[in-house]
Amino acid sequence: MTDAMRRQVEQAARVLDAGGVVVMPTDTVYGLAARPDRPEAVKRLYELKGRDGNKPIALLVSDASMLSGKARELADRYWPGALTIVSGGEGYRMPDDETALALIALCGGKLRVTSANLSGAGDSDEAPAGLGADYVLDAGKSKLGRASTVVKVEGDKITVLREGAIKP
Repeated sequence: MTDAMRRQVEQAARVLDAGGVVVMPTDTVYGLAARPDRPEAVKRLYELKGRDGNKPIALLVSDASMLSGKARELADRYWPGALTIVSGGEGYRMPDDETALALIALCGGKLRVTSANLSGAGDSDEAPAGLGADYVLDAGKSKLGRASTVVKVEGDKITVLREGAIKP
């Protein structure tokens, strides 16, 4: 990572720490992020996205320590990567992107992140204009340009909820 990009990541972390919302890169598409321990920021994330407050927003994480059983097996096989794993009612993903992982680590190891678009609109592999976010961390085009695959794990049963960039 260049020094200039590192400074941008540090600025994005400061904005998130202060309760702001940031557009950030991932390996799949750009995301709209807030710290999960800043309830007002998460509320604003829903508002900016135009998302139903009952529809959950996944956590992007810096490691798989919160998962166990079959969910952990999937994480060990596909992370970092384009697989969101829903386990225990929560969605988790560890992106395969150096910039995203650096930002997540600076923010305590997890961020609430949803695609950086209005609900129902198409995803973007380039940094959008901001959607009213407090900061845009532009790292160029995303590697994959396609949303993650989402699976739900219940015991040993795996259900694909959304087909995406990988096939588990």
